[in-house]
Formats: sequence, C-alpha cells, structure tokens
Amino acid sequence: MWGYGDRHDALSEGVLDPLYADALVIQAGGRKIAIVGLDLGRSPAEASLDRIRRRIQEQGGIEYSIIAGSHTHHGPVLELTGEVGKGKGRFDAALDYYAQMEDGIVAAILEANAKLAPARIAVGSTQLDGFNRNRQTKIEPKASDRELAVMRLDNAAGKPLAIVVNFAAHPTMLPASTLRFSADYVGALKAEVTRETGAAAIFLQGAAGDQSAAGQGYRAFGEALGKEAVKLANSLEAQEAAHAALECREERFRFNSRTDFANPQVRAAFEKAFFPELIPNYLDEYADGIRPRLTVALLDGEIALVGVSGEFFSNHAIRLKQRARVKQLFFVGYANGYHQYFPTIEAVAEGGYGADNVVSPAAVGAGEQIMNTALIRIYQMLGRIRN
Repeated sequence: MWGYGDRHDALSEGVLDPLYADALVIQAGGRKIAIVGLDLGRSPAEASLDRIRRRIQEQGGIEYSIIAGSHTHHGPVLELTGEVGKGKGRFDAALDYYAQMEDGIVAAILEANAKLAPARIAVGSTQLDGFNRNRQTKIEPKASDRELAVMRLDNAAGKPLAIVVNFAAHPTMLPASTLRFSADYVGALKAEVTRETGAAAIFLQGAAGDQSAAGQGYRAFGEALGKEAVKLANSLEAQEAAHAALECREERFRFNSRTDFANPQVRAAFEKAFFPELIPNYLDEYADGIRPRLTVALLDGEIALVGVSGEFFSNHAIRLKQRARVKQLFFVGYANGYHQYFPTIEAVAEGGYGADNVVSPAAVGAGEQIMNTALIRIYQMLGRIRN
C-alpha cells in the first residue's frame, strides 16, 4: 500500500471502497485532450504512463493527456518493476495489477472518447474557508490555496455531462493502520456530485504538498466538499465556445538532487524507512537527475490547465493563478508522473516535512522554475509572448 512509510511492505487486507479512473475527453479545434482523475496516490509510473498514452493515441487519436492521481494514501504502490530485487518474486500480484490498471485507464478514456457530443462549457471558482490548512509553516499568515474550481460541461439540451472539481487537500483522513483500499474523501465527493447532478464527476487534486484536509470523517468531509462543488456548478451558465480551440505543450526538466542516492548509507536508510524493493526503482528514475514533467493546456483561449508531476506547495499555485490572468486556471498536482515534493524557496529555508531533502530531492528553486515556465507557456499560447 502506497503513502505511509511506516507501513513498510504491508499488504492490503481488502477494499473499503472501490478505486476508479474517471475520464473526460475534450475535442476542440480538431485536437483532443484526455483529463483523467485516478483514485491513486500518484499517476502511473513512467513505463505505464508511456504505454497508456501510446494506446490512446493509436486507438483514439488523443494527442494530449493529463492523467493525475488524487493522492489517496490508501491505494497500491505503483513503482515496482519486474526484476528481482525490484518487485519480481515478492510482489508479483502488484505487477499483475499494473497491466489491469493500464487496461482500465485506457478503457475509461476510450469510452469517453466514444461518447463525444457537442457540449457547452462553464467554469468558475469560489474561496472556501475551513476545508484545508497549511501543515508545514509556522509563519503567519499561513498560505493555503482555498480556491474550489469547477468546470461543467452540458449537452445541447442543458443536461450536465461532466463536472470537473479542483481543490487542494491531502486525502489522508483515514488512519495508516487501515490496510484497505479507499479513495478517501474524494470517493464521497464524487458520489455526492453525481447524485445531485447526474453528471460524471472528475476530481483533480491541486497544489496539496503543504495542505491537509480540515475536518472530521472522510465521508462527511467529502460530502460537504461535494455539496460546495454542486452549489458552485449550479450557479454557472454554460455557453458554446465562441472560438473552440485547444493548445497543449509538455516538457521535462532536469534538476540536480539534494539527496546523495549513490551513498550506500543513504540508500540503506531509505530502504529501512520504506522497504528494500521500492528504493531501487526510484534510484533508476533519478539516475539522470530529478526529471519532473510540466503539461500546460489552453482551452478556448481562456481556460488553462497546468499539470505537474509532484506535490507542489500551495503558494506555487496561488502565485501562478494571480500572474496568469486567464478566466480560470486549474492547477493539477500528481499529474503525468511523480517526482515527490516541490516546496517554495522560503519553505525550504523554514524547514519542516515536505521541505526537507528526504521527500523533496529536487534542487532548491525547482518549483519556481517550473511555475515560471508554465506562465511563459500560457502567455505564448495567448499570443502575448512570441515563441
């Protein structure tokens, strides 16, 4: 089970509630993008992600995708590989699951693609108090991205087809001792949205690196957040796009590591903190430095989606939204890969969990560099900065 180091290699004892892949495909201006919310701790590992993307391109003509984990800590470990010492022999059931997971994600995307229909779109956001809090800093005022953002897509008759919900709060409301798979509060949130609207619900986690959920009971919290999303969605007026268009750019970065993974003592400490088969797989991925992925999409020249492959601190998202000057920006963490925490520079200076090099190996300032690049890409797509 993924998410808590002190579980080490403990196996799941069953299912508390099911894990889903929820997919939305948008076609605009002759291009397609798949937006996928996963009830997983992270998006699939590199090899799985490559296979999924290749299949949806070949079978559905879908060029772009943002495939993102909700960050539940009650999903399966996704990093193991089929080599002795890296998973094979001890965790064969997990390796078998990966193929099923890939098939399920592809099937969800292709099903959505097969149901393409003319749609009207509405986006909006509101600020929520009391739903999340900053768990890292002791400096007041504590940064929290309290924006709840919604995208609603209606059919020609005005019936909601899909509602995308974007919010930042760690889905860690279940105790680590519960060794059963669960979507945590996100499952309850999606169920509430669908129950009230009849629309498919897709949840996209935000910049939750330093954001805890503030509430008691994962089901009650999820239902309460779902009600807020429904209220917001119902207040919006969907319209046909005056100039339907889609642009998307994706790139990878390379940062030096703050952690010396080549040091045998460091490796031994990580293997003890987690479990031995997990660490070699991370070392393989980080052999050429920490290589996070940035995906930026612009829909209809006014709606931006920014996907990042890690746990970004909330001030990254807050500042990017302020600077981008678009109608609505959806900040999506845990998307198209996973490269651990990306704290702000001032958070590194302060210290604390998520800002330390144990879980944040990328060089100091990596998050700021990625955010600046995202901002430049948005303005390039808007035609305000020349390529």
